[in-house]
Amino acid sequence: MSESQDFGPRPAWMEDELVREIPRRKLDFLGQLFEQGQGLNQKEMMALMLPMLRRAKAEHLNFTAQEMNAAIAAIRKHSSSEELSRIDQILAKAGPQSGAKQGGPS
Repeated sequence: MSESQDFGPRPAWMEDELVREIPRRKLDFLGQLFEQGQGLNQKEMMALMLPMLRRAKAEHLNFTAQEMNAAIAAIRKHSSSEELSRIDQILAKAGPQSGAKQGGPS
């Protein structure tokens, strides 16, 4: 079985230089989370995140604070202002345990 799955063309944020050092397996997981979270309200997003986080743990996908910051920064860089607002709301709900700052690296 292949370690990464091909879900078609990758979103622009996954090709950004900020995430080049993150393994494809991790990016694919984050891509799925981001895609499935589109259009969900905060309550629905939190309900989605809990099983996804359990799945990441079961698959031994551990993200460093640096990887999360880079991924969030890349996603923010390629997001609309409406998406940025939703990202900020989700990160605020996640609190300091998320390990990611809203601004991320420039």
